[in-house]
Amino acid sequence: MDNTDLSIRLYSAQTAVVQNRLMEDGVCFSKRRYVIQKYEESAPVFIAAYDWFVQEAAKIVPKPEKAEYPYWAYADLYNADASKEELLRLQVPIDEVLLFDMYDWYKLLRLQYIGEDEREEAAFQSILKDRGIRNESDVILTHFYPDLKRQVQSSWKNLFRHHHALKIGSPPKSIEVMAGLWQIKREWIVDPEEHQL
Repeated sequence: MDNTDLSIRLYSAQTAVVQNRLMEDGVCFSKRRYVIQKYEESAPVFIAAYDWFVQEAAKIVPKPEKAEYPYWAYADLYNADASKEELLRLQVPIDEVLLFDMYDWYKLLRLQYIGEDEREEAAFQSILKDRGIRNESDVILTHFYPDLKRQVQSSWKNLFRHHHALKIGSPPKSIEVMAGLWQIKREWIVDPEEHQL
């Protein structure tokens, strides 16, 4: 992971619309409506995860007034999928980044329990099995399991358990570092000529 005491190198795949906004305004903010438009019928799942993220992440890294949802970035180039978008290389002030394990975020996107370890996750899966719950996302998306819903949502705070270690450049082993950014600033772009900005 390439970071200094003051900033971290990140990679983020963004659309031409975002890049144009950066050129025009020098900064861009993601909006809730973009997620709804992008994911259409799957939007409720993403909205549940993103809304939770926004509420909790703002407690760690203050959210600018114009920001609604985060942009995603990665510490490793190979995790940033730029197949349909342009890749931005960013050098971001460390105090403006929320860092976490990419695989924990994927669990949250699937509305799953995030345990402290695999043993804890297996124990929760056993509870679901005992209660006859086949689709774990039903715990969040329906009103039938309020006790389990509280447990799942409480477990999501584990998403941020590595933030401080990652921030100082001491990631635990087997962590794929992902970042949430409340905004992207033109001044953070490294090698702008490579991106035709």
